[in-house]
Amino acid sequence: MSRYKKDPEAIARLDPMSYRVTQQNATEPPGSGEHLNEWRPGLYVDIVSGEPLFLSTEKFESGCGWPSFSRPVDTRCLRERRDSSHGMERTEVRSRHGDSHLGHVFTDGPTERGGLRYCINSAALRFVPLEEMAEQGYGDYIDRLNEENRA
Repeated sequence: MSRYKKDPEAIARLDPMSYRVTQQNATEPPGSGEHLNEWRPGLYVDIVSGEPLFLSTEKFESGCGWPSFSRPVDTRCLRERRDSSHGMERTEVRSRHGDSHLGHVFTDGPTERGGLRYCINSAALRFVPLEEMAEQGYGDYIDRLNEENRA
C-alpha cells in the first residue's frame, strides 16, 4: 500500500464539498451524497490517495443518510481516532496514507456482518466499477469482489 499517498494535485482538484470533508473534517448533508444509492459491483477508494477502502459487497442500507459499510477492504487502510466534537463521543475514520477524513464507525451495524457500521461521506470516496478495476490498478481485488458476490 506504499504507492498510496496524500496527493497535493488530487487535493487541488477536489470540489468544495470533498475538500471540506477530507481536509477539514466536515460532513456532507445526509441524503446528498452521490454514492448513497450506488449499488453496482466495485470498489470505493479514497478520493485523495486512491487507496482501496471498501468493496461494494460490504455496503448496506442503514437509513442513516450516508453510505454504510460493514468492514473495510483491509483494516490497515484506515486509522481510527477518538472524536469528541459536537457534544458526542465517536470514532473517526481516516484513510491511512491519504489522511482523509472519511466519516465514523459505529457499533450498530448488522450483527450477521460483524456489528460495525462505517458511516462514510460520499465526498471522500471515488467509486471504481468492477469493469474498470483492472485498468485502474485494482485488479488484485476483483477475485475477492467476485467471491463475495457469490456468497
